[in-house]
Amino acid sequence: MINLTRLNGKEFSLNALYIETVEAFPDTTITLTNGHKYVALESREEVHAQIYQFYKDIHILANPHIRGEDHEE
Repeated sequence: MINLTRLNGKEFSLNALYIETVEAFPDTTITLTNGHKYVALESREEVHAQIYQFYKDIHILANPHIRGEDHEE
């Protein structure tokens, strides 16, 4: 889960596995795979950093094939 802030200042958590797109309109708009949209105060770059950290924490990025590497170390 990643922690974000709504435009009204309320915090919420979002399961990053279901994020399809993150866009800036200029507000950061996050679209999930089910079509639901969330608007957050955090910048697109901040959301990307949280998603990346979440993936690292749950070891999705530990798979060398997902990282684009040909051989395991």
